[in-house]
Amino acid sequence: MKTRIALIAHDKKKDDMIALASEYKAYLSTCQLVATGTTGGRLANEVGLTVDRKHSGPFGGDLQIGSMLVEGQIDAVIFLRDPMTPQPHEPDINALVRACDVHNTPCATNVASAHLVLSQLQQSAAK
Repeated sequence: MKTRIALIAHDKKKDDMIALASEYKAYLSTCQLVATGTTGGRLANEVGLTVDRKHSGPFGGDLQIGSMLVEGQIDAVIFLRDPMTPQPHEPDINALVRACDVHNTPCATNVASAHLVLSQLQQSAAK
């Protein structure tokens, strides 16, 4: 079964997500990917990945992905958050991160932790 990864990035972190996804493109192309709207569009257009796009975060995309996670349809979340900019949908963001904690799902919220999660998943897939 393919590893199911959610990819989310706040506006000021989208370029970091594109760089990260480009670095792991070979591995990510073997995964089932889901992303919030704009992030998913950029991943498809700029990196060439196949992505199931949900709504953008402020319009419920974080909640859609959180629902998938609760239903056991997400194996890991890469959520590059911008800690310096207030987000109008902060409760949704907190709910998604909380769902990761409740369901013991890996959740990387910055580039350094995203590298750790993706490299470990990549190594596990190679075995």
